[in-house]
Amino acid sequence: MICLVTIINYIDRQTLSVLAPTIREQFGMSNASYSRVVTTFLLGYTISQALSGKVLDRIGTRAGFLLFVSVWTVASMLHAAARNVAQLSAFRFVLGIGEAGNWPGAAKAVAEWFPIRERAFAMSIFNGGSTIGAVVAPPVIAYVALHYGWRYAFFIGGSLSLVLMTLWFFFFRTPSEHPRLSAQERAYIAAGQVESGDAPTGARRPWLSLFRHRQVWAVIAARFFTDPIWWFLISWLPNYLKSERGFGLAQIGLLAWIPFLFADVGNLSGGAASSLLIRRGWSVDAARKAVLLPSALLIPLGVVTILYTHTDAMAIAGISLVAFAFQSWIVNIHTIPSDTFPKQDVGSVFGIGGTAAGIASMLFTLLVGWVVDRFSYGPVYVMVGAMAPLAAVLFLLIMRRIERVREHAI
Repeated sequence: MICLVTIINYIDRQTLSVLAPTIREQFGMSNASYSRVVTTFLLGYTISQALSGKVLDRIGTRAGFLLFVSVWTVASMLHAAARNVAQLSAFRFVLGIGEAGNWPGAAKAVAEWFPIRERAFAMSIFNGGSTIGAVVAPPVIAYVALHYGWRYAFFIGGSLSLVLMTLWFFFFRTPSEHPRLSAQERAYIAAGQVESGDAPTGARRPWLSLFRHRQVWAVIAARFFTDPIWWFLISWLPNYLKSERGFGLAQIGLLAWIPFLFADVGNLSGGAASSLLIRRGWSVDAARKAVLLPSALLIPLGVVTILYTHTDAMAIAGISLVAFAFQSWIVNIHTIPSDTFPKQDVGSVFGIGGTAAGIASMLFTLLVGWVVDRFSYGPVYVMVGAMAPLAAVLFLLIMRRIERVREHAI
């Protein structure tokens, strides 16, 4: 069910990106102007990331999802009423507030429902919703826009959200409250979550005290330098295909989903690989790193392919490799909060990492608009290729060993 919520989250999010060439032409937006609109979404998203984890830890997963999905549903539909750039920016800001709650909420639900050895694969299933949504969005949104007008496309995700949240309200419960969960199943989940370093059940660490732990700073570094890669892909790919490759809206709908299909494969394989290694007796530390390092090194290879090809097919292939490698990387980074903290702190730690990711993505988005207006996409891809290896080095140096926090760890 969380995977379905995430699919809709990304359909809503991708609608502007797919329609960007059309909306930019109608509103007379430059690359820099478009980057500011995207940044308003990221601003709302980042503010919400800083708060949503704490909200979810306080009110719970079930109520938290209902709150955040309701906000983004209303905001998504309001896009259809935008008459200028200012209104579009305002609606993007509110959409960001709502959509940010999906990720700490999903991470918290996974921590509640799965033992440690199964979490990476569980995370890959829900995180697969983002890539599935990104695959579905281009053809569906392009079809609706071409046949009915671009404003109608903003009702697709909102309508689906209303249906799914009705089902969520009636069927989702935590393991301790679920009426259909057997005692054996509940014991299996609980046995895989008990760690000697955990704080007593129900006792959340004070938010500021989380920053004393190197595990938090490792997550901050990893997400600060790699999340902008994904935001670049989902926000700028249709614009790149139009301006650099000469694609129209129909071609964007026909081909822009391909990199996100490979992203889905990377997400599932990255999560499955580290989970399989743990089941075969590898430590969490060794299993996660065995996937993280190769994934980080594949991204520069994809960038080289993009920069040194003259064919559309090879450019799509290079972008697909970047998307594959990023998702294989990020699905394992997403498990770090639940690998290293007790479940009552997971939402807060995930939210801190998301805040760092949002700040970096805002800065990078504004930089992309400035660079593309003055030069081309070439320098941007060079930066993309350098960011993942840098993130991997910083993660290793700060984290050292992936392990549970201790009460006096620094």
